[in-house]
Amino acid sequence: MENKKKVAFYTLGCKLNFSETSTIARDFQNEGFERVDFEEIADIYVINTCSVTDNADKQFKQIVKKAMKLNDKAFVAAVGCYAQLKPEELAAVDGVDLVLGATEKFKITDYINDLSKNDMGEVHSCEIEEADFYVGSYSIGDRTRAFLKVQDGCDYKCTYCTIPLARGISRSDALENVLKNAKEISEQGIKEIVLTGVNIGDYGKGEFGNKKHEHTFLDLVKALDEVEGIERLRISSIEPNLLKNETIEFVSQSRTFVPHFHIPLQSGSNDILKKMKRRYMRELYSDRVAKIREVMPHACIGVDVIVGFPGETDDHFLETYHFLNDLDISYLHVFTYSERDNTEAVEMDGVVPMNVRSKRSKMLRGLSVKKRRAFYESQIGTNRTVLFESENKEGYIHGFTENYVKVKTPWNPELVNTLHEINLTKIDEDGSVRMEFLNVEA
Repeated sequence: MENKKKVAFYTLGCKLNFSETSTIARDFQNEGFERVDFEEIADIYVINTCSVTDNADKQFKQIVKKAMKLNDKAFVAAVGCYAQLKPEELAAVDGVDLVLGATEKFKITDYINDLSKNDMGEVHSCEIEEADFYVGSYSIGDRTRAFLKVQDGCDYKCTYCTIPLARGISRSDALENVLKNAKEISEQGIKEIVLTGVNIGDYGKGEFGNKKHEHTFLDLVKALDEVEGIERLRISSIEPNLLKNETIEFVSQSRTFVPHFHIPLQSGSNDILKKMKRRYMRELYSDRVAKIREVMPHACIGVDVIVGFPGETDDHFLETYHFLNDLDISYLHVFTYSERDNTEAVEMDGVVPMNVRSKRSKMLRGLSVKKRRAFYESQIGTNRTVLFESENKEGYIHGFTENYVKVKTPWNPELVNTLHEINLTKIDEDGSVRMEFLNVEA
């Protein structure tokens, strides 16, 4: 048994990628491989790539270099979104032996038959039309929460986005399978599940490998709420046009779903939303936020926004800025627009200079800090439930309340992965919130 082959994984990008890496890793372990840390010497290094940020491309080369430094005879495989979009480019990177696209990444163990280094990376990337089968997956990143994938692919044609090219059409996991995975997770003592997908509000589409729906996102949410043993469920990110009022109302009364929504806006200007081919106008977005606030005043609402999209003038940007400033939201994720091959936006006029893009991004990041601070302040003095994480950071343990306020208290290993009723007392210098335990048994 001494000579078990060792495999190490590195994941770039989104929560969905993390859940898929975990599934691929379990396949390797079933084939008799031993999983080791990416910092260790391994026979195979698998890098799960991302196409969403420019940086991900550069990072990829650095990660390959790192693997080669650890073991220059190791077999290096690149899988995932970037591998689907630019397979030849990745294959040409020094040290890469195998590049697998959207459908092949789940059959990686079939491809790794002989672990001899290839002079040139071998590419297997399907036509993305073939990415029509669904592989359910979940990851257990730490002992506290798991990411459960319920949907993959996207049928939207946003003009800046390569995800439909990288992940194919929208398709969903069968409801029974999602529930089975959720039970498996809860049996491992994990308290929180985060639902992930490329476009999770579209859940139900493609359950049968076609467009037929048996279930909707609301059905999924209702069924998961019944699963025994799960303390908390969180919806990761959901399109405003797919977040229906019924879902918001259900979450507000649910046993396990927490009052935390992350809703991409991308722009607060209707002109730009049209150019982006988003499927709503800003008015619908305001309505969603108002609905959440009506039934869950204490909910945390996060927003994705893109700055510097082609044709975004100063006026358009200010429209976005004021729209967000006036909106009762809790934080922003700000993305600086970056050009992507094979997207419509790349051909558009009105390219915004890089320095303007970064100035706008800075302004919105500043707004985000202000919004998060105001949200935290509104929560001081309230009673919440916190789930503690597993890391000792400079003598403190951190955790998140159900409505995503980050709290800290002096380190105590017994608190790891436990839920506690607390009162939020004050905001600390580092921006997290101090707390007191309620009903502490003396």
